[in-house]
Amino acid sequence: MRDDAITLETALASFAQRLNAAAPDAALRAAMIRCIESDLDRLPLPGAGRTLARWQQLAAVAGIDLALFKLFEGHTDALAILAELNAAPFAGHGIWGVWAAEPPNARVRVSQPDNGQVRLDGRKAWCSGAQQVDYALLTAWDADDRPYLVAVQLDQPGVSIDAQAWQAVGMASTASVDVHLDNAVGHCVGESGDYLARPGFWQGGAGIAAGWYGAAVALARSLHQQRRQGRPDPHADAHLGSVDAALLGAAAAMRECAAWIDAHPREDARLPVQRLRAQVEMAVEQVSRHVGRALGATPFCRDAHFARLAADLPVFIRQSHAERDLAQLGQVLAARDAEDWSL
Repeated sequence: MRDDAITLETALASFAQRLNAAAPDAALRAAMIRCIESDLDRLPLPGAGRTLARWQQLAAVAGIDLALFKLFEGHTDALAILAELNAAPFAGHGIWGVWAAEPPNARVRVSQPDNGQVRLDGRKAWCSGAQQVDYALLTAWDADDRPYLVAVQLDQPGVSIDAQAWQAVGMASTASVDVHLDNAVGHCVGESGDYLARPGFWQGGAGIAAGWYGAAVALARSLHQQRRQGRPDPHADAHLGSVDAALLGAAAAMRECAAWIDAHPREDARLPVQRLRAQVEMAVEQVSRHVGRALGATPFCRDAHFARLAADLPVFIRQSHAERDLAQLGQVLAARDAEDWSL
């Protein structure tokens, strides 16, 4: 499966260069269309025996460009959700997104159900890639506050995008914008509550960690290359040693979590995935710190690929909610009869 990851990385490498052009949105969409037309988006499904291979391919894309990864991960997550819930709401091909953020001041309502088709009204916040995708799976609520997952074709009357609030420098080109829905047509995917109750919910959440890891590896490779070619520098070597230890620990955690998911495909993966995300996040923060201190300003200023990853990664990793996620992990552990920390 490692060969597939290399094939994907090779196929997208030329598009990574285009992201420095004047029209990065168009370059990102072109890269995604290339993936779809070449079936490179058809990753192994989570829990189907090749979860690690799926994460390897996600990590490969993240190492090329995190804005591209944002689109790729959302699209492939949507395909996995549709497969798990046995749904095919639209016949046409295109780029998918998944929009499940639920801030209290932005909620979409479903109404007028008719054989799975509904009408949608409201504002959906944090809609990543809305300016590039064709379809989206979004969470919405009926009049009785029951949750639904709804598939929406974005090129229709009643759907408008407001990107003015997005002021990010990192992750600038895959803006997480507001989408306004005014009597737009949607199609329910599964029954009420299926999106959160399915095993793939937490399995899919680990794919983000694969992206964090892939970006950190790309930064670490710059340090490794510099140490192979540079003059003796024990301080830089110490930074490389710290980076190696952090990445090897995170990689071991990813392999262990993938093996657990494949061995327990129908079980709740919340605990192993929350542990994995915490471990990978801490490793990525260590790698970013050590690489920056070892290399100094030069790659931030003169290496376009490095500079883009270094700017995007601090924004992208905030898909973790930091101490809130750690508190949730602690609560899950505190409710268990025993810990499992023995060797």
